[in-house]
Amino acid sequence: MDFYGKKNLWKFILFMFAVLIGAATLWYTESFLDELRDQEVIKVKQFGLAMSNIILAENNSNIIFEQEFIQSNNTIPIIIVNEGGGVVMSRNVDLQKSKDPKWLANKMAEMEAEFTPIEIKVSDEITQYLYYQNSILLTKLRYYPFVLLGVISLFIIIAYIAFSNARKSEQNQVWNGLAKETAHQIGTPLSSLMGWMELLRAKETEQVMVEEMEKDINRLNTITDRFSKIGSKPSISNQDIVAITEESVSYLKARSPRKVEVIFNAEEAGASALSVKLNKPLYEWVIENLVRNAIDALEGAGKIEVRISDMGKRVKIEVEDNGKGIPVNKQKTIFRPGFTTKSRGWGLGLSLAKRIIEEYHGGKIFVAQSDPGRATIFRILLDKET
Repeated sequence: MDFYGKKNLWKFILFMFAVLIGAATLWYTESFLDELRDQEVIKVKQFGLAMSNIILAENNSNIIFEQEFIQSNNTIPIIIVNEGGGVVMSRNVDLQKSKDPKWLANKMAEMEAEFTPIEIKVSDEITQYLYYQNSILLTKLRYYPFVLLGVISLFIIIAYIAFSNARKSEQNQVWNGLAKETAHQIGTPLSSLMGWMELLRAKETEQVMVEEMEKDINRLNTITDRFSKIGSKPSISNQDIVAITEESVSYLKARSPRKVEVIFNAEEAGASALSVKLNKPLYEWVIENLVRNAIDALEGAGKIEVRISDMGKRVKIEVEDNGKGIPVNKQKTIFRPGFTTKSRGWGLGLSLAKRIIEEYHGGKIFVAQSDPGRATIFRILLDKET
């Protein structure tokens, strides 16, 4: 299992652990609340029995216990009505609102939806009905675990965002430092090579050799320039993306294997030129990375097509090949630093491409399609000049 596979596995394990903790908390709280509710039901039944005892008691009977028991109920809302619906007694309900018949009817319907009213036999002919519902405390306790889990979740989300931003900032500093150092390390011997080339030209060395050396040195200059731009905020300006893309594809076409067909298609561009804000060297680097990856995927033979389309407010660039394809479970990880399927690959090409397109140009780059042996399409979306 690769690094990102292990990372995703640990994320899944931690997520499932959090789900289990949440489920256990809710289960324990619900069990505890069920016990409290059962105790309240018993208490209400005892309340009804006490009321019945008081009503049926003779004048000289001792009903102090029943009276104290009724007075001790300071939490459970109770309404006792006669057969005609008139209120005989109420406890722990709003006295002012209870005078409103409509409010009282709604309250009794609400109570009846929670618990079946308890009958209180006043006599053989007269029956009263005791309506009740869960106490305010029990209701609050029922929502407590959700509030607690919500607060904990919010804290975790905020902490995760803060940690991710700090890590991203640190990664940016590493990227910038690495790019600047690479440009510096290449630039030192490159300056020396340029001097040696001028010396060879002065000695009238065979012109073909000098020209080939000059091409390689210019290529190294381009690479150095690209790294220096990665290490700082690159400047962007209005550029003809059709011409730049065609130039990059032509350069790569001349250097691709003989059995690999590289095609540039701008028929859907709608115009010979499309103006987009670009940094030319960095955009060329992206196209080069995508086309070279496509060449590697073809394994010596196949077809690559680079297309540009005008989508109104955006320009769409697609690089399609009919190579071995990308597994679905890898399509989101291929842009991460260090991910590679090559034995000697660094896993930085697509990561750099994503950084260039999304962070420096405000666009999007992603795998639009991948069918092994048929088509793999990388898509870039860039805003047009407005």
